[in-house]
Amino acid sequence: MSLTPLPALLDETLRTVARRYRLPPLDSASSLTDATNPATVLATTIEEARRLRGDGQPPGAELQQRFVDALARMIRDAVDTRSGDPAFQAAVLRHDAPSVREYASLSAHADQDRRALHSAVNAIAHPAKLERSAQAWQRDGLARLHAAATSASWADLHATLQALLALPDMATDAAFEQDIVKLKDSPALERMLRVDALASDEHVRRYRALWVRQGPLEGSTIAVAQGAASQQRGAAVEALAAQVLEALARRLDAVDERRTYRVVTSMRVPSSIPGRHDRAKTEWDAILLERPRGDEAAPIWNVRFLVEAKASADAATTDLPRLLRGLNLLAQAAPDTVYSFEAHQGTVRVHGASLRALTTDDTALHQEVLYCCDASADATPRLLGAASRMQLLSASASLEYASALAQQPDADPGGLGVIWHALLTLPQWHAVLHQYPSLRQVRELMVAIDDLRAAIDDADEAGVASSVCA
Repeated sequence: MSLTPLPALLDETLRTVARRYRLPPLDSASSLTDATNPATVLATTIEEARRLRGDGQPPGAELQQRFVDALARMIRDAVDTRSGDPAFQAAVLRHDAPSVREYASLSAHADQDRRALHSAVNAIAHPAKLERSAQAWQRDGLARLHAAATSASWADLHATLQALLALPDMATDAAFEQDIVKLKDSPALERMLRVDALASDEHVRRYRALWVRQGPLEGSTIAVAQGAASQQRGAAVEALAAQVLEALARRLDAVDERRTYRVVTSMRVPSSIPGRHDRAKTEWDAILLERPRGDEAAPIWNVRFLVEAKASADAATTDLPRLLRGLNLLAQAAPDTVYSFEAHQGTVRVHGASLRALTTDDTALHQEVLYCCDASADATPRLLGAASRMQLLSASASLEYASALAQQPDADPGGLGVIWHALLTLPQWHAVLHQYPSLRQVRELMVAIDDLRAAIDDADEAGVASSVCA
């Protein structure tokens, strides 16, 4: 609960702002969507099971069969070679083919291995080092070594190392020989050579082709460009959200005789706040601060409201657990302590009591935080979240059923029942079992930036005072 009731203008804005991303209760939501869609059936079935468990009733066999049938249909759709899901098909191939599993495992560390090899090569073969200290008999080989590393030609790099070791003069420089041997025998080079060798494997080629279908390969020029564009878009959404919050702060500041308001952006949580910082949100996009008027020399602020900017509803859904952990972290602050936060605007001193008052309670959360987005609302809302869909498809039983379908189109989906039992009993499936309430919660906290701006204007024009609510 907040230290004091919200300023009336902020309270009215939050009460009246359009919630275009809001999801209805699942009973009415299912009537708005295609009930033959297996993802929709899964969402409604999972939610029915959650409610039954909440009422102390065990979900029956009919519900389990509906779940199994819908999951089987979703898997069959996903493995369709023309209209299916390339990411899932790649996961099935990784499940089936040892060469693909090895390639995927090595590739997961490839960037780290590349950096290690570049660093090791630069230590002995950087062009500046060649000019400064390399002996004449070393220079040609070391230049080739540097070129091979620069072009990521690991076979050439290995061959060049062997050629250097075969030079007659190598016996005259034991330290140099040791460096070359160490690089030649390094686990990183061994792994990169193995990645190159596996790249010609038939299953690996198909695996790579599936990944290309879902987007450019990591590290490619296109992927880097897309990543930069995504960062720019995210920054633009953050800037727009901050502008709207700043407009609210100016209006509050103009009419409130007792308090003054400001907005800071990219406010980073100091390590001095106790609690677990890992996996919690530790940088907030935009924060509305308030304090009593006076004490201008060394102002100490209260956190009044927090805003997170997201480019899509799915991004907010994924972010919600981190946001809730972030609020819990802030609430660990000592109430009598003043904390120094770093933000784009400089150092901001914040009363611990205003942080301590933050809560993740559903009844108060909407008065503490908003997700702001500039994306249009879905015409047909997806009732099964992307993360839940991924966990269902990634389960071993799902991958095994998909593999069986490749051999026998009418394979028995009965083995998918183990996922149903896991869903109802295992902690790692808790998020999937509760996925629809989580979707609804994040959508309740999400508003379009234009809608927030309009609500602020409407509340201001209606003459809503900034005094606290009764």
